[in-house]
Amino acid sequence: MARAAEKPIAITMGDPAGVGPEVIVKAAGELPEEVREQLLVVGSAETLERAIAITGVSLKLGAPDAAPAANLLRLEHVPMEGMPVPFGKLNPIGGEASYRYIVRAVELARSGAAAGIVTAPINKEALNLAGHHFDGHTGLLAHLTNSRSSFMLLASERLNVIHVSTHVSLRDAIGRAAPERILQTVRTGHAHLKRIGIASPRIAVAGINPHCGENGLFGREDDLQVAPGVEMARAEGIDVVGPISADTLYYRAYSGHFDLVVAQYHDQGHIPIKLVAFDTAVNVSLGLPIDRTSVDHGTAFDLAGTGRAKHVNMLSAIAYARKLAASAA
Repeated sequence: MARAAEKPIAITMGDPAGVGPEVIVKAAGELPEEVREQLLVVGSAETLERAIAITGVSLKLGAPDAAPAANLLRLEHVPMEGMPVPFGKLNPIGGEASYRYIVRAVELARSGAAAGIVTAPINKEALNLAGHHFDGHTGLLAHLTNSRSSFMLLASERLNVIHVSTHVSLRDAIGRAAPERILQTVRTGHAHLKRIGIASPRIAVAGINPHCGENGLFGREDDLQVAPGVEMARAEGIDVVGPISADTLYYRAYSGHFDLVVAQYHDQGHIPIKLVAFDTAVNVSLGLPIDRTSVDHGTAFDLAGTGRAKHVNMLSAIAYARKLAASAA
């Protein structure tokens, strides 16, 4: 069998104490050989071997340049003292390890050695305990790629949501919903949808306040911050409407009226997606010079080491990364 892809998709193992290693090997074990040929895990050999034993998946690990073989999963082993760490326990070693896996995967993608990256979950507390003070993957990836800003898109079959802000307090999120930031968010989402084949994306922007402020009765933020951003985007020829009251907007989008919703803050976008596509939604980072997708769940320390963690989300993240790699070809 010829090697399927000269530029593999790099999968970071995530926090080694979490479910990342297990969902990776379970997903890899289910994929066809020609798809698994396109993957390169960046992580710990000892931890992945342990995950293979726990899950009972028929896989063997090989070097990044290993010749094609049945049930082979290629791995770039990143050495780390103190590994393997116990499953299911917060540990700064796990935070440091997950940081190093991401750094290496970004290096591969930026150099052109990888077509993009897929990330297994990290633990933000462990990351910070290790001395890396970021709000999660999105901020860390923006830092590593010298990007001024990045945007979180949650993608699913019937509902797609991009966020104006994510891991900040609600008070700070309202302040960040400035017209220019809303314009940038709409632009970024519009360009992404066109890239993946939607010729004329239909975008709707959620309001901040109940009923978009009810003409100032419940606040003026929608009139003074959201509406001007929408108008600037419309002036650029983008098919966008808003602000629309969030309590009806997501139903309309899920019913097919819009291709993308712009959410103003974390929970306004995450709750609807996790309600309708908890196992299949994909976290996509936009605005970076590299492609990155991720599972849309956490490290699930309570499940780590049991072999019971679902891998459906990892399969979705890999499929989306392959779609992006194909669109870049």
